[in-house]
Amino acid sequence: MSSKHTEDPVTIGWREWVGLPDLDIETIKAKVDTGARTSSLHAFNIQEFKRGKKDYVRFSVHPEQRNSKFTVECEALVVDKRRVMPSSGHAEVRPVIATTLELLGESWEVELTLTRRDVMGFRMLLGRQATRKRCVIDPGKSFIAGRRVKGTKRLKRKTRPKKKRSQ
Repeated sequence: MSSKHTEDPVTIGWREWVGLPDLDIETIKAKVDTGARTSSLHAFNIQEFKRGKKDYVRFSVHPEQRNSKFTVECEALVVDKRRVMPSSGHAEVRPVIATTLELLGESWEVELTLTRRDVMGFRMLLGRQATRKRCVIDPGKSFIAGRRVKGTKRLKRKTRPKKKRSQ
């Protein structure tokens, strides 16, 4: 995947359903937060470990708000550790992973910090680095990419159908 994007930016709302296919998360509701530099994912049971000489992290995600029964177990390469100043005002060092983000039928690599977001309104924040040069945010709109069909984990898309992945 290229980090440069040459197409015209797409318009997204202040909150969107996104996919994280590398983590087997089909849909998760994300708040688009231009005040946050890096994107953040709600994760718990975070365990860092080594595989050879590389640092990895194993963690769990509840991708559905207010549903602690549905859990996705994930594992990813740690690409960095960053000191982050969250809205609570208490700085913390978080592991950073790189993963694929799907939105509006497009996909690109983003960096996510991992932290517990139990008390926050969204399981994911989509920061400005992830949307830079790709998206224009319309703060008066929500779910431009589509709405989740109640009772399913699938997204009912309004625009740009999801590209099929080869098996």
